[in-house]
Amino acid sequence: MHKRLYWIEIAPGQPSTGLMYSIVIPIYNEESTLPELRSRLVSATASLDADFEVILIDDGSVDRSFELMREIHALDGRFKILQLSRNFGHQIAISAGMDVAQGDAVILMDGDLQDPPELLSQMIAKWKEGYHVVYTVKRSRKEGRIKRWAFTAFYRVLYAVSSIRIPMDAGNFSLLDRRVVDVLRQIPERHRYISGLRAWVGFKQIGIEYDRGARFAGEPQMSIGRLFSLAFDGIFSFSNIPLRFATFVGFAAAAVSFAGGLFVIYEKLFTDKAILGWASTIVTITFLGGLTLMTLGIIGEYIGRIYDEVKQRPLYIISEAVGFEEKNITSTPRIVAPSIDIRSN
Repeated sequence: MHKRLYWIEIAPGQPSTGLMYSIVIPIYNEESTLPELRSRLVSATASLDADFEVILIDDGSVDRSFELMREIHALDGRFKILQLSRNFGHQIAISAGMDVAQGDAVILMDGDLQDPPELLSQMIAKWKEGYHVVYTVKRSRKEGRIKRWAFTAFYRVLYAVSSIRIPMDAGNFSLLDRRVVDVLRQIPERHRYISGLRAWVGFKQIGIEYDRGARFAGEPQMSIGRLFSLAFDGIFSFSNIPLRFATFVGFAAAAVSFAGGLFVIYEKLFTDKAILGWASTIVTITFLGGLTLMTLGIIGEYIGRIYDEVKQRPLYIISEAVGFEEKNITSTPRIVAPSIDIRSN
């Protein structure tokens, strides 16, 4: 069982011999994108002043993504692979990559090439200026109208209700200093929203604007349902306002009901008007019933997250690791898999 954390100590991680960058990329059914992803990454990193590793996390893909990643590793040992035992979700896959990353700076990006690898040198330049977090802000995005509207609404709602200042239109594409990664690794929560946690830890941060492109190939893997789930994780993890909203709604409903009761008493005692009952009664009951269910739903969201935390299950399980040394895998605190297949070549 995990000890309760009263503070987070910024302890040194597992430093590399000399400067090195780690690029963490979650992969889910990206067989049509992986060859181009490798090509652009190799081109974008050719001018870097240090070694780098690319950590590809296979998050339960059902196509040929893992086989292609094995072929890429055979061609270039700097590309390493974690295969999760099933689909644990985008944010968990990113966390798995951060747990094994050895770089002095860790870059998080998606594998569909909507995050341009060509921006890496600019992000590294900002890191060398002294910034611990370099996040990216989307000026525009080439997606469907509904998704664009949903993202825009989510970022603004989260910014309005969050207890911390989470930059608007800033997604996962970012560079994190080693110290920031070590802190994030010590945060044990299950419902993770990396962009929010990145803002929560603080340190010196700066944003870089860019135009988010369309997918290189294939269909989007992030459905509207998953986007709403991620939005709920972000809002409920960094705000108590939904609970306060439920309280205010309850008080408002009680006040309306009390005023209605006083009106009924007045009509009964001081007038001879007939009190019509059925329509108003049904409307009142359904209105209050809806408020009650909404309030219970909000409370249930928080209770469900508490339940997930107290179960203390690991965040993920790795079934195979390719290109890593055994000590780098077995030292990560969140892996429970006694029979991990670790292949260093």
